[in-house]
This record gives sequence, structure tokens and C-alpha cells, in this order.
Amino acid sequence: MTQAEIKLCSLLLQEHFGEIVEKIGVHLIRTGSQPLRVIAHDTGTSLDQVKKALCVLIQHNLVIYQVHKRGVVEYEAQCSRVLRMLRYPRYIYTAKTLYSDTGELIVEELLLNGKMAMSAVVKKVADRLTETMEDGKTMDYAEVSNTFVRLADTHFVQRCPLVPATENSDPGPPPPAPTLVISEKDMYLVPKLSLIGKGKRRRSSDEDATGEPKAKRPKHTTDNKEPIPDDGIYWQANLDRFHQHFRDQGIVSAVANRMDQFTFQTQTSSEIVRTMLRMSEITTSSSAPFTQPLSSNEIFRSLPVGYNISKQVLDQYLTLLADDPLEFVGKSGDSGGGMYVINLHKALGSLATATLESVIQERFGSRCARIFRLVLQKKHLEQKQVEDFAMIPAKEAKDMLYKMLSENFISLQEIPKTPDHAPSRTFYLYTVNILSAARMLLHRCYKSVANLIERRQFETKENKRLLEKSQRVEAIIASMQATGAEEAQLQEIEEMITAPERQQLETLKRNVNKLDACEIQVVETIFLLESYIESTVKRQ
Repeated sequence: MTQAEIKLCSLLLQEHFGEIVEKIGVHLIRTGSQPLRVIAHDTGTSLDQVKKALCVLIQHNLVIYQVHKRGVVEYEAQCSRVLRMLRYPRYIYTAKTLYSDTGELIVEELLLNGKMAMSAVVKKVADRLTETMEDGKTMDYAEVSNTFVRLADTHFVQRCPLVPATENSDPGPPPPAPTLVISEKDMYLVPKLSLIGKGKRRRSSDEDATGEPKAKRPKHTTDNKEPIPDDGIYWQANLDRFHQHFRDQGIVSAVANRMDQFTFQTQTSSEIVRTMLRMSEITTSSSAPFTQPLSSNEIFRSLPVGYNISKQVLDQYLTLLADDPLEFVGKSGDSGGGMYVINLHKALGSLATATLESVIQERFGSRCARIFRLVLQKKHLEQKQVEDFAMIPAKEAKDMLYKMLSENFISLQEIPKTPDHAPSRTFYLYTVNILSAARMLLHRCYKSVANLIERRQFETKENKRLLEKSQRVEAIIASMQATGAEEAQLQEIEEMITAPERQQLETLKRNVNKLDACEIQVVETIFLLESYIESTVKRQ
């Protein structure tokens, strides 16, 4: 665990949950698994606050617990899970793209609350959608429920593990901590709920739906709550499934850039790869190096409706993809018109290599990128060979090689002729270790994101007074417009913010938008590098 990762985890926990949760979370990340009382003692926090903080962290899957032989429960932070909070906006945007506003709000609620019952999610989302609709229109619970079922069918949401029934009925003393289990077949099984109703609009805080002030409400109404139909069945967002979708998008985009750049009318190659990935979404695990083999006939039948290409043309495209040097698509057999797979590991490797090349070109120029590609292609090269193959003067080539060597983009391998390692009798070969270069770049990306978050917080803090004033003015204007105020009155309120203040607000908005855009781009690079490293480590 590097200092950059710990710092980034600290910033994310503080931004999402506040200082106390951040203090407990970072302490667990630094020290590893610890029991409750040791955490309270080491952090100087009261036992009650530590319990509440751990509840929040467990609710969001950021901390796990385990019971040791002596019956002591120890808590351990999941740093990799904390870093996934960087991608929350992307998860939500993906749900919006695939399942419109309803899917977006379902995923947003699950991410904000960690775990929720389906009935609670449906009601909350229906209420939120009703708020945004015109007066007189409401969102039906059944419509939200259908979208939730579709998300579960495609594995974007999944059920949380439960306490087994046998543990509840055991007459002996309860265990120090419950053991949560769930079978794979039940993970995406949606309970049959008859949720009938529509979303409700929020009333003013002083009145309920009937228009009566709070003080006049009968007290006994709070005791007549109906039992929740799916009580005890909780759901959470399946982040691995989202990652699988991001990876597939990256592969399709790479194929489109490589194969379809000369065909201006159609994106046939990328559409074929997209179809193969879509067919393998549920059958292939997110960590598998290959998709399941698919026959040419199956792929042809699964192409999008209205995509008019013949079976013969499809076979030609599949052969073209299988013969491509990048080897994104491979042929695994001849039955059913030919069996094809997508080599996910090689695809991730190619994407990570392209990212490294892009970084080198931006930082050191196109000549350095040429040398990097050359060393990558030839595996091992001496300095003289680099100069000759790259056709770059000796002095410049030497300078560029040492620059990349000092930044850990390339490495130097010594092969001695004699046991004494004398420089005059030793070969010095330059080589590229993609895995170590990717790890180095990932570490820098963590640093970059932490700096961007700190800068955004600083900008917001510096202009806090002005932002509060702007929000007050906007609230006053909104309330006056609702009561039908005249244009002159609204103009007078708007003039409360002076021209220099307005200009300062515009500058702040522009700076924050720029920082947000940078953060999104760096987070995409982090995902790509993490996926490649994880895939490579699993294969070793």
C-alpha cells in the first residue's frame, strides 16, 4: 500500500463520509485488521463513534470482519474498494445510458446507501422522478420495479449475502459475528413483489399530505406501519459487472479505431466484436482471460436487427479480425462455421501499451515514443542497435534512453560474459517491462487524482462566502418566481451580486469544470491500468 493510495483513500472517505469515518478508515488501511477496542484506543475515538463509523464502512462494503479462533472479531479495510469510489459518477452515467433516468437513480441510491431493499429503492426512485415531472404527472412503482428487474437480469445489481436460517434457529449462544452466505443461483433472483402505487411529491416541512400541520397529526398513525414485503433481502450495485462493461467498451473502441477507420459508412468490425462481447456478458466471468467460444452461425443470428451483412461477409470480417497482429479475436475451432473467442487479456495488454506510448509521446516527444515502440517490438536492444534501428543520432538516442530509464518506462538488463561483471565484458540491453511500467504509471495517476481533489477543495473553500451568497440569491429568485413576482423585482435581486463577483463566479466555475474533466480522464486511465495489472497477475 503506497502513500499515494492512502492519501487518496483519505480524501475520498472524508469527502463522502466526514472526518470520523475517514479517521477510522485510514487507520485500518495503515495498520491492517484490528479488533474494536484497539481501534478506539489507537485513534483516541470513543467506542460509540467507532461502532457507528464501522457500521457506515461495512454498509458500503469498505470494511470486512472476521472471527478468530478465540472469538475476537477483527475489522479490515478494503483499500481497493475505497478507490472504486472514484468511479461512482461513471457507474451512474453508465446506468443512465443503458436504462435511462430510472436506472440512473436506482444505481445512484444503491451507491449512496450501500445496501437497500428493493421496495425501498423503488419507492425512493419513484418519489424522486415524480418531483421532476410536471404537475399532475407521477411515476408508477411498477415502471421503476421493471427497470430494477432488468438491472438484476443483466447482473448490474445483486443481492447481498444473508444470515442463514439455521444460524437464526440455533438455541445456543449467538456467535460473536454473523456469517453471511448466499448461493450463486440466488444472487440475481428478484423477489416477487406487488408494489402498487405512484411516486409522491414532497410537501412543505410544516404540513403533511392532507394539509394539516404536524402538531395536529394523530399520534397512533405511526404504529400502523405495514410490514415490508421483502424485509431482510438487500441489494447492492455489482461493481465488477460495471467494470466488465467498461472493459468491453474499451475493446470495441480500440477495434473501431484500428479496423474501421478506412470504412467511413459502417463500423462493421467493431459491431461484430460488440455482438460477441454482448453474447458473453453473462456467461463469461469478469476475470476470465477469454470469452466463451462462439460459432460464426451464432454470431450471425445475434447481430443487431437491421444490420444487413451476409454470412459470407461476416466470415470475411471474422477472418480479418483473427489474422490481425493485435489478436483481439482468436479462432478456437472449425465447428459451426468456425468458433471464435475474444482474447480479453491480450486486448487489455494492447490498451495498456497504447496508454504508455501516449504518455511517453506527450512527455518526451515522438522520437522517444518511436524508441519505446522499437524496444517493445524487438524485446532486447543494445544502445548502438537502438541508434541504428531508430535512425536517431547517437547523442540524442542516448539522452532519450536515459530519460525513459530514469522515469522507469524502460529497464536495463545486464548480461555479463564473465563472473566479475566487469563493464567492458558485459552486455547492457534495454527492454520494456509493461507490468512494472504500468504499476509506475498507476502510482502517478493516484497522485494526480489526489492533487486534483485537493485543488478543487481549495478553490471551493477560497470562494465559500461568494458561493453561499450566490446560492441565497438563486433561492430568493426561485421563490419569487414561484409566487409570480414582476421582472423588475427579479432584476433588483439579481443585482445583489456585483459584476466583479459574477466574473469571479464564472472563473471558479470554469476552473472546477476543468479539474473535474481532468479527474474523469485520469480515472479512466486508472481503470485501464488496474484491469491490465489484475489480469496479468492472475495469469502468472
